[in-house]
Amino acid sequence: MQDFIRSSAGRQFLVLACLACLAWAAAYVMRFELDAQLRENDGPAVTLVLATLNIFGLASFIYAALRVRDLRDESLRRRQAAERANHIATHDQLTRLPNRYALERFTVADMDGGDSPVERATVFAIDLDGFKKVNDLVGHRGGDMLLAEIARRLSSFTDKGCVFRLGGDEFLAVARDLTPAKEEKFAAMLIHALTRPVVTGDTTSQVGASVGYARWPEHASAFGEACHLADVALYEAKNGGPNRAALFEAGMLERVSAKARLESRLRQAIDEGRITCHYQPLIDLRTGDIRGFEALARWQDETGAFISPQHFITVAEEIGLITPLFEQLLEKACRTAADWPAEIGLSFNLSPLQLEDRLLGERIARILQKTGLDPARLEMEITENALMTEPELAATLIEGFRALGMKMALDDFGTGYSSLAQLARFQFDKIKLDKSLVPKNLAEGREAKIVRAMLGLGKSLNVTMTIEGLEEHSQLAYFLAEGCDIGQGYLFGRPMPADAALAFIAERESIGAMAS
Repeated sequence: MQDFIRSSAGRQFLVLACLACLAWAAAYVMRFELDAQLRENDGPAVTLVLATLNIFGLASFIYAALRVRDLRDESLRRRQAAERANHIATHDQLTRLPNRYALERFTVADMDGGDSPVERATVFAIDLDGFKKVNDLVGHRGGDMLLAEIARRLSSFTDKGCVFRLGGDEFLAVARDLTPAKEEKFAAMLIHALTRPVVTGDTTSQVGASVGYARWPEHASAFGEACHLADVALYEAKNGGPNRAALFEAGMLERVSAKARLESRLRQAIDEGRITCHYQPLIDLRTGDIRGFEALARWQDETGAFISPQHFITVAEEIGLITPLFEQLLEKACRTAADWPAEIGLSFNLSPLQLEDRLLGERIARILQKTGLDPARLEMEITENALMTEPELAATLIEGFRALGMKMALDDFGTGYSSLAQLARFQFDKIKLDKSLVPKNLAEGREAKIVRAMLGLGKSLNVTMTIEGLEEHSQLAYFLAEGCDIGQGYLFGRPMPADAALAFIAERESIGAMAS
């Protein structure tokens, strides 16, 4: 009732009610005056005036009552419309869960603490792993069905209004008064529930889940800050592998800050073109000739220190910079290779994420045309794990590369799935054995037998075999005797800048000329 009185409709109601009362009072006073006139001048004219005034007063009162009823109904409709608009603004239309805007207005006091106020709460940040691939596989309708089911499962764990969809495949849940042991169990139950298969139309889909959680008020006095710390813990959980949970720790903030600084520096380095290529030679084990160079990314920061490519390449993949970095480095490498003798090729690595880029072939073709490098001299390397992750996309990609005239190499063979089905399905020009396969025992050990079998497989498929990581002459003699074609490693040369690679080529050519 108080809300109605404070509203504009309520104020209009009060004004009309007052006016109606004043009109009735005026009519009442006039009635007394007319009664007095009747006693003195009784007649039909006075009676008519009196009747008219009575009718007018009654009509005015009825009109005011109807108008007040209309105002009350209008106020109700406006309040209901405002409530609907607020619900739409604060809830996700697909899952019906509160959204990020609702989370900004959420306080721990909103939770049902029973007879006593909530003294502590745990915020769980949840991210689905592999949702994009499922969405691509089953379509948007199937993806929507999966998200709706995920929302239903999450809602069964907490109080009403304590699960939020923050966008895409990100969710947040708030639970009250959990002990540390129950928090850990709660997180494990969330992962177990979310990773169970979901029926999406005519098929069954499955995603992974990562969970990070933080405590209020132990980790943060403000609830919003506790949500941020849960996100920080989620990042740590995802770095640890799929289907993991992590509790926030103080050291996580520094690691996240360091990563943010690295991201900023990486963006700047790409914009300024400061990431370059070094080149490691690929040597024909029978003739000693240079068959090519593998281009390897190198980043030297402002202090002169080199940042590990395993580190910054991963960051570039995470923040969506792998494509501009790839194009920039490939163009530099192709320009460098164009100055080499025509018989020396260039090997370049593909990131697994680039298999999702359907324009990758066009990007490479444009760079080859721009730099003038013969496509037959370019060899793209792809890992076997990438093939298993996206086999259909990989098949399309390889066909496109071959149509351009490029070669394909299977990199790091022996470190992943090592499926013979890959060799049967995909046509490769080269197979590169990982350096971890260089046997410690060059005699008849188990490792030596595995290497011999792999080399024999390459020969039977008529595929060039390359061994990485050669560092000793004994290893060179072993792989030469086993029939390996190409060697790569510190024994022949470390990765070197472009000018050093040219000098290396000139030196090897002069040695060859002297030997002949």
